[in-house]
Amino acid sequence: MSGEGEELAKDIGPLAALTIGVGTMIGAGIFVLPGAAVADLGPLAALAFVIGGFIAILTALSASELGTAMPVSGGAYYYVNQGLGPLFGSIAGWGNWMGLAFASAFYMYGFGEYVNEFVAVSGVTLGPIGLEPAQVIGLLGAAFFIAINYVGAKETGQIQNVIVVTLMGILTVFTLFGLLNADLETLRPIDPEGWTPLLPVTGLIFVSYLGFVQITSVAEEIQEPGKNLPRAVIGSVVIVTLSYALILLAILAAVETDLVANNETAVVDVAELLIGPIGAVALLFGGLLATASSANASILASSRINFAMGRDKLITPKINEVHSKFATPYRAIAITGALILVFIALGNLEMLATAGSVLHLIVYGLLNLALIVFREAEPEGYDPDFTVPLYPITPILGAIFSFALIAFIEPIVIALSFVFVAFGVVWYLGYARSKIESPGVLSQYVLERSEELPDAAVSATTSVKPEGGDYRVMVPLANPAHQHHLITLGAAIADQHDGTVVAVNIETVPDQTSLKAARDQKEYETAQHILEQARDDAETYGVDVETHAVLSHRGFEEIFDAATRYDADVCVMGWGPDATGSPGRVETTIDDLAHSLPCDFLVFRDRGFDPSRILLPTAGGPDSDIAAGAARALRDQYDAEVTLLHVAENRENGRQFLESWAVDHDLGGAEIRIETGDVQTEIADAAGDATLLIVGATEKGLLSRLVRGSLVLDVLEEVECSVLLAEKSHKRSLRERVFGSSADDGTGVTPEPATPDPDRPSENED
Repeated sequence: MSGEGEELAKDIGPLAALTIGVGTMIGAGIFVLPGAAVADLGPLAALAFVIGGFIAILTALSASELGTAMPVSGGAYYYVNQGLGPLFGSIAGWGNWMGLAFASAFYMYGFGEYVNEFVAVSGVTLGPIGLEPAQVIGLLGAAFFIAINYVGAKETGQIQNVIVVTLMGILTVFTLFGLLNADLETLRPIDPEGWTPLLPVTGLIFVSYLGFVQITSVAEEIQEPGKNLPRAVIGSVVIVTLSYALILLAILAAVETDLVANNETAVVDVAELLIGPIGAVALLFGGLLATASSANASILASSRINFAMGRDKLITPKINEVHSKFATPYRAIAITGALILVFIALGNLEMLATAGSVLHLIVYGLLNLALIVFREAEPEGYDPDFTVPLYPITPILGAIFSFALIAFIEPIVIALSFVFVAFGVVWYLGYARSKIESPGVLSQYVLERSEELPDAAVSATTSVKPEGGDYRVMVPLANPAHQHHLITLGAAIADQHDGTVVAVNIETVPDQTSLKAARDQKEYETAQHILEQARDDAETYGVDVETHAVLSHRGFEEIFDAATRYDADVCVMGWGPDATGSPGRVETTIDDLAHSLPCDFLVFRDRGFDPSRILLPTAGGPDSDIAAGAARALRDQYDAEVTLLHVAENRENGRQFLESWAVDHDLGGAEIRIETGDVQTEIADAAGDATLLIVGATEKGLLSRLVRGSLVLDVLEEVECSVLLAEKSHKRSLRERVFGSSADDGTGVTPEPATPDPDRPSENED
């Protein structure tokens, strides 16, 4: 089965959820990293683990609230994507996915090191790649756990229970032996290297705290997530932090610091000294369990992130396919597993660990920011069972500390990690943006308050909004007397495309007044009234609506910027004095703007809105395509009668053309009317029986001629019915800027030399 509506079975109980977090974190933290940490800090390394735990608990609190509000697969990625929008969602998704893949590879590499202590394995050379014994073992172990995850989450949870309970039992006994042999004098001096390395070491060991958020990645499969998820997330961080600090202090108080420093198997050597060979074997076995459980939990969580990204169309939705037998996202698991195997083969322990840390710190910082957005925006349906204490201090500190800690990690690893961040941005803009529909809570919050927020914020938000699936009809409004008909027309177009009406009121501010001063004065009560009425009108027709009040030193020209800013697909605007807030001003900039339209334009001459009988003259061309689309929308919305008119010298040829054109534009049921003679006369005669005349514009600059009052088709001013002019979006080439365009879209004129072209300007025009 596949599809966006797929759900995962709730197979993970409270203990399994807790052990996913503990199992992911407990491995590297105490079995691999103490040697490096103690070498740089001495006994003060225990404080580095506590600081790392403190930073983790701040994000754990935020993750718990978000997880109980949205218990779905994807975890941190999903919350960032929903809160901050798909651009940041792409960064978080790729960062979290790759970070977990790096971490999984690191854990399995460490697993290989411990297995190699039991059984000597020879290295392998594969072409130019030389694999160390630990890599060979790690590849085999990773393949095993990938297969386990492929079978199902229930089996994974059961394995985690056994691994983590056994592991904690071994570590508890080991710690007791350390405490029984402890001598506090051994801890002195507590800071032999000073306090300067404290934060760099915290950055190094933070890879130990990657497990807690991964519990939320399988929230969709946790039983009673409102209760069990916060307990698992917060509990795992508390348990692991206390375990790290206590175990490390017990080790350092029981043996000399030199035995631990720079020793990758320090706990095994300490166990042999304190307990004997049995202790060494037990801790060696514990190291195997720790690294295996970390890898197992990370593979589980990373595949769910991959699954969620596919569901949100950040990557191909085919990733969503759920196995018919095992009910797992098997394709996501397979892809993630392949990446892990590649990382093991190409990486080394330190690079894999620190790359995983940086990518997760980026995601954790964004997660805390996402929580703030949800709290401030209060979107419908956001009702968490657990709420963060001391809001907003907790998420603010969580974001600051997460981002700040990155600075203390090796620069080359930071650079490598930010390559993935840049890739996430490029991936969104180049691939996912055109496919994603939901803009996220932050984008909606900004756009709904565009009249209150700085233009730069609104512009930045709209410039990265997703483009997929949301057809946007912008309606500039200035005159309350005509706005109802414009909104009605815009709503009909939007409804046809299941889209959104974007009502915009542009208030022109005198050049002598700054826009900031005008905004501070809040002198736009009229605009608020117009937009409120527009919202009511549009909602009457059952379409989504946005409203925006824009302050500008320009009037008509601002429409073009607004169309770009609000990502309009088509602009429906009025034609006539004061219809656009720019009554007949002659400005040379209009010519240039009107020849590079950011979207399609429908310009309405309002003589009453009655679409019952539509006349559409055409001779083909891109602009008549837009006219045909408007006719279809009104026909379907109002059951209108559509008449197609073609003026030609040869009736038979004209009929053949028009019948073919009608079929191509889904207007096959329309009445066909073929005339010969003067184009304007025939349009005027046919319009006598029409209630609405729709005409495709010429590519010679319809809007500029409307503003300057130099429209060539005088009949459009003389007919009694309303008129709708359509012009397709296009870019003006350099040749057209210099010499003008000779292309005709074909209102009702056949492009033959013997037939005069009514849309072509006279020699003294322009």
